[in-house]
Amino acid sequence: MATIRLYVGNLAWGVTSDDLGAKFATVGKVVSAQVVTDRYSGRSRGFAFVEMESQEDADKAIKALNGQDLQGRPMVVNVARPREERSDRSQQPQH
Repeated sequence: MATIRLYVGNLAWGVTSDDLGAKFATVGKVVSAQVVTDRYSGRSRGFAFVEMESQEDADKAIKALNGQDLQGRPMVVNVARPREERSDRSQQPQH
């Protein structure tokens, strides 16, 4: 069975991947939880991705946690869009 990837936005800067995993585990089986951080500063970028084990768990998480407060901010929770392919800048022709 394929996991379901959720986008979680509007996160407070202090929210960690562990905080997020614990919050989502209250509604279903969490496969992974990862707060996205800035490549250079290491600070949170204010959003994350959580993988839930099943569609049922993902649906429960969206219903229960979208708009719910986490560290003073209402979370935005929805199904993540597929990743778009990034163009490799090194492959672009030089002018």
